[in-house]
Amino acid sequence: MNESEQTGLAAMRDCWITGGATFDLAPAGWKAIAGGASPDEQERRLLAIAAQALDVALRPAAPTTLKRRPPLPRLVLPILPARFRPLLRAALKHVADARRKTRVAALVASRGFVLHPMDWMPSDQTCPDVYAPWVDWQASVDGERHAPREKLTAENWDEFYPAARRLALADMRRTDPTSARMLIEAKASGEPAEVRLALVELMRFGLSAEDAPFLKSLSADRSGKVRELAGRLLARLGEHVRPSDGGPDDPVAELAAFITEGRSGFIRRRTIYTPAKLKSQAQEQRRAELFEICNLVDLIERFNTTEAEFIAGWQFGADNKADILIARMVAASGSEAALAQMADTLVAEGGKPALFVLHLMPRLDSRRKRVLIRLILKETTYLGMINLAEGIDADWLEWDDLTNGQALAALRSAAGGKDDAARRGLDDVLETIGFLATATTAAKLIDDMVEAGVPPAAPSLGLLRLNASLAGPGTNT
Repeated sequence: MNESEQTGLAAMRDCWITGGATFDLAPAGWKAIAGGASPDEQERRLLAIAAQALDVALRPAAPTTLKRRPPLPRLVLPILPARFRPLLRAALKHVADARRKTRVAALVASRGFVLHPMDWMPSDQTCPDVYAPWVDWQASVDGERHAPREKLTAENWDEFYPAARRLALADMRRTDPTSARMLIEAKASGEPAEVRLALVELMRFGLSAEDAPFLKSLSADRSGKVRELAGRLLARLGEHVRPSDGGPDDPVAELAAFITEGRSGFIRRRTIYTPAKLKSQAQEQRRAELFEICNLVDLIERFNTTEAEFIAGWQFGADNKADILIARMVAASGSEAALAQMADTLVAEGGKPALFVLHLMPRLDSRRKRVLIRLILKETTYLGMINLAEGIDADWLEWDDLTNGQALAALRSAAGGKDDAARRGLDDVLETIGFLATATTAAKLIDDMVEAGVPPAAPSLGLLRLNASLAGPGTNT
């Protein structure tokens, strides 16, 4: 249909709207079809032709840049029932960044549901594993491939999207680490740098001495980040990434100069390690850089000691910033035994070390993570630091954990006060507790906070309200 015919069709439409007859306005071909009938029948025929032209014949063609995608994959968990979605949206609206929104999704997943895609879609692969098909669906470009259901192999490697491949490899590293390593070794070199980094990062699962040759081969990788990660993993196995010559340009020797080795005790003499007193801001910055680039295995060799002896002899409390740096070093390059020893030492110290323990959290087992969270809640000095905890599970914090210490009293005090900064801090802590708490604990805390002065409809209670509403298996009934 040309432009004049479209103009004529628009005139016919306007005429019908005003109640007039349109036969004289119709194109000649349409008149031939409608002619010979009664005036009313003519209008009906013209109307049918016009409807066909507008709704079918003139339907706009899709741009060639559009690509057809398959339907959004169905996840293994059911979608959150509709009656809970207003609470969910309120909780999502209150949280500011993607990391905290992912926590909301993780809490809902811990109760056996996934979010509706119109409420939230995962933005990256840090989301709960159940959303991996959606991550891959967003990453797909051709819309034709579907993640296969069979076991990941070298032959079907390209049939898996990145998120599904990551989950399959992580499971294999837990159950059959050798096969997983061989797959990564065979396929990683052909992937882009960011994908190689994610694949090598999976080596942390089931890490053993058998992985050392492959990790050493990555010293020639094109990506500096991959080389650095491989070095950290080797250090966890007690392997040295670079030789230490002890010269003036050796970073390990330079770092060791910032630590004083001494002896303590009259009867049972033991070696202690104390951060040296710094003379300038430049020295402090340089020390932080050295802790970042050096590995624990190289540092303890410099002092001719072991991981266990070095951690046992470290003088916590002498320098808070140095304590944080050593905790980060152990978390990055220490063995599993060193990590557990550091966490247990900080728990035994109590109080202030709760600040440092958050740097260990991602690598700790669930039991130690919960112990450390309870330690932070027991004292109020570093209560706000709980918001920085990563890699923790949802749905385990009981009411006794809040009442066994000063945390609940501190929350009540902030709720009833007029200090804006304290109220903002309260909002963040309530959000984190809303993620950690059981449904029963969440319901009790809501009542407690309202009684202390928080408005019942306050956005800061949003995640707690969602948590309390998802009370258990009967939620979807």
